Amino acid sequence: MNRLRLLRLGFLAVGLLLIGQLFRIQVLSYDFYVALAEGQHDLFQHLFPERGKIYARDRQSDDQAFLLATNRTLNLLFAEPFRIKTPINTAQALAPILGIEEAELIGKLSSPTERYRVLARKLDDETREKIESLQLEGIGFTKEAFRYYPEGVTGGQMLGFLGESDKGKSGRYGIEGWFEKDLAGEQGYLESEKDSRGRVIAVGNRTLQPAKDGDDLVLTIDRTVQYVACKKLDEWVKKFNAQKGSVVILDPRTGGVIAMCNAPTFDPNDYGKVESVDVYNNTAIFEPYESGSVFKAITMAAGLDTGKITPSTIFDDPGEVKIGPFTIRNSDLKAHGRVDMTTVLTESLNTGLVDIVHRLGPQKFLAYVRDFGFGQKTGIELQTEAAGNIESLSRKGDIWSATASYGQGITVTVLQIASAYAAIANDGVLMKPYVVDEVRRADGTVEKRAPKSVRRVMSERAAELLSGMLVAVVENGHGKRAGVPGYWIAGKTGTAQIPRQDGGGYEVGQTIGSFAGFGPVDDPKFVMVVRIDRPEGVQFAESTAAPLFGDIAKFLLDYYQVPPTRN
Repeated sequence: MNRLRLLRLGFLAVGLLLIGQLFRIQVLSYDFYVALAEGQHDLFQHLFPERGKIYARDRQSDDQAFLLATNRTLNLLFAEPFRIKTPINTAQALAPILGIEEAELIGKLSSPTERYRVLARKLDDETREKIESLQLEGIGFTKEAFRYYPEGVTGGQMLGFLGESDKGKSGRYGIEGWFEKDLAGEQGYLESEKDSRGRVIAVGNRTLQPAKDGDDLVLTIDRTVQYVACKKLDEWVKKFNAQKGSVVILDPRTGGVIAMCNAPTFDPNDYGKVESVDVYNNTAIFEPYESGSVFKAITMAAGLDTGKITPSTIFDDPGEVKIGPFTIRNSDLKAHGRVDMTTVLTESLNTGLVDIVHRLGPQKFLAYVRDFGFGQKTGIELQTEAAGNIESLSRKGDIWSATASYGQGITVTVLQIASAYAAIANDGVLMKPYVVDEVRRADGTVEKRAPKSVRRVMSERAAELLSGMLVAVVENGHGKRAGVPGYWIAGKTGTAQIPRQDGGGYEVGQTIGSFAGFGPVDDPKFVMVVRIDRPEGVQFAESTAAPLFGDIAKFLLDYYQVPPTRN
């Protein structure tokens, strides 16, 4: 009787153990065994996350988003040379399909001891089907995931690319680099109990932690504006055989980046096909330069905001100013006599700007330069941003603030200039530039990015007065070719010399032309800065950057359907 009871208890214990194991397998480890049953491909998908996509919108398409970066699965063609008996015949069959010389293929297929050799990558399914129909011995395919950029070269430096190294794939430069962790997601893992010899225990515990896909990003970029601005910049750089160029367009009310372009650019789909890795750098944020006269608006802003000047303040221009052993002259080498400050800006008189700094004092001028964001990174979420250099303004001697007043001796980025002019257009409030509007997380939640105010840099009244003075520059000064018929456009040209790399002084006959401005002035829809480096055959920005600004501005006003405000 006792034996029977013990036997029943034994069966009951075994039954409970089996039920427990079935519960663990069917419920607790369900994901693990489902993934295992679905095969290696699906198991790979469970363990390795999908990289997040990058989108842009445009004004004409409401809430529709357009892909700037996504993922594609293509085919890798490989050979197992030790299995190929007639390399010549195999090479003859593959060469016309792959567009590769027979001799090159024969060399790859003729090693009887080699077990694996990659022949081609990124092949579409149609090409795969053609090759598979040949039923070649020792030739096979495997699927391979790639990053794909539908817009090609448009905005290459802003997006960056997905690069490969010995450590695997990771985002480099631009959006891909800055948001690498968010876009990459989190890799999953498998765990299984093993015995002392490392063998899997059949009834041991198993755990599957699925991968977490990367976040999708929706940018502030307007796809149509980006395309048009980049195309026009590229055309203009080629027209003047310039070394390079940049365009940045911001929404002055929010700081959102509407477009950011550089020329030359590159195709992130084929990022390895560049003459120099320098082309990966985003010139608009990475390469500070002496901006020249576009900086004069900042000096005017300080003078107006402190009340040291008004647009009608009279200045007696002697044509040159001596500071110690140095002589500062106007670019036209002329003395203009009694002029008001609006004329100082319109005629871009260096001496007038030096006079404003003298009224302010070096420390007050430095405070305004810093408040406008110069000498520090804007904090935009793009890799490789530079801060520029305003260290000379902390040195002893009046010469440093005097030359800086008209944009010489300090360095700034295109984005910093755009941000500063946006503050003028935004009634004196500086906004933080940003490029990501939404983060769409893998769990379905959406993070909406809100515009951020940095600080008030000048009074609303001072901003209004300066805007009117900048309109006068476009109407009557060197910025006429930046104007758009039917609209009041505010802006300033800047023709900057280029410091020599091998010593003091500047390069002879080499300049960087800039134009910074916004419009329409009564309700600005955009702020834009254009930069053209080392154009051939022309020297001044009024012939290079200003007309390019006007060309893009005309498109923007049409695109935003802004009605004309003047005859």
